[in-house]
Amino acid sequence: MSIMNGTDMSKSVLDRLSDEWDALTPEAQKAARYVLENPSDVGVSTVREIAEAANVKPNTIVRMARQIGFEGYDDFRTPFRDAIRQGAVSFPERARWLQDIRKSGELGRLYADMVGSAIRNIEETFAAIDEDALKNAAEVIWNSRQVFTLGVGVNNSNARNFTYLASTGMKQFHAIPRSGSTPVDDLAWANDQDVLIAMTSRPYRREVVDAVRIAKEQGITVIAISDSPASPIVLAADHSFVVRIDTPQFFPSSVSTIAVLETLLSLVISVASDEIVERVEQFHQRRHQLGIYMEEPE
Repeated sequence: MSIMNGTDMSKSVLDRLSDEWDALTPEAQKAARYVLENPSDVGVSTVREIAEAANVKPNTIVRMARQIGFEGYDDFRTPFRDAIRQGAVSFPERARWLQDIRKSGELGRLYADMVGSAIRNIEETFAAIDEDALKNAAEVIWNSRQVFTLGVGVNNSNARNFTYLASTGMKQFHAIPRSGSTPVDDLAWANDQDVLIAMTSRPYRREVVDAVRIAKEQGITVIAISDSPASPIVLAADHSFVVRIDTPQFFPSSVSTIAVLETLLSLVISVASDEIVERVEQFHQRRHQLGIYMEEPE
């Protein structure tokens, strides 16, 4: 029998909350959303503190815990406490570096805040993503007939960049929506041989949520990238990855989304045939031969 560590146990609790989402009452969903988005708070907070933060009654937290198999809140909180004990990491040198930047005035503080948030977003995103989950998604992508990558707004360029890079060696990748089309139209003839990679974050774009729902109805395998375990596309997906998008500025950060997509693509290529690596090399050799690249002086 394998023994799970605190981090594994807390992730297991979060997975159970996601699995039971549809069975929870609206109030319990509010509580579950807070826990899913702020798991580190659970291990250090009382039931009243969590209830106040989630804007629900303490009894709602207790009922939510019982619904997924715990005796009460204390039992529910234990895995999160264990994860905190095992996972605390400090970065004193980085902290001192950022503090020095902040001392250089208003723009220095902004610069330090931007750098700090980008680093945290990357670290917290990959700390919560299981390597095997990414590998499984990569294998699904490689074994599919077609891959549709959907992003609108700020995620449109992320989707198109992923598709552009993938297309240097593989033919089955398509960024949607296509010009003059809609996501659901672009998926009209897709089925269970195909994959949809969908991206959206708060406020969630309706066309992306609708496309995921319709894709599921058509049997398409859905890979979701979003900002919350309670995101509507994450809850509906076959494979999902939660990214941190925090930033001191108005616009959400794309740093973690790009990092996850780049990592996913690298794993797709790693599970692909040797022919794909050769095709990527041939693609770039052709560009050199056509004079597309500026040649470096010898």
